[in-house]
Amino acid sequence: MHAYVYKSQRKSETYIYLARRDDFEAVPESVRAPLVPLSFVLSVELTPERRLAHVDAQQVRAALSERGFFLQLPPSPAQVLAALIQRDDG
Repeated sequence: MHAYVYKSQRKSETYIYLARRDDFEAVPESVRAPLVPLSFVLSVELTPERRLAHVDAQQVRAALSERGFFLQLPPSPAQVLAALIQRDDG
């Protein structure tokens, strides 16, 4: 499955993944409005083996299949702390 990733210019570390390039009609206005403008970041193939930096690729694939989009929000402070601890234990 292919995904097209757009970064919010208004909300830091917030991304929208789309199933079809530039198909913002799949994203409800209530979700899209606070994030615009959006800029294209990359096109990526989401295979079962694919690892993404901050989200589970399978969750993205499922959302793209069901809704046509996936919203990636910034990590919470607890997630950042857990990642730092895990990295130090690694």
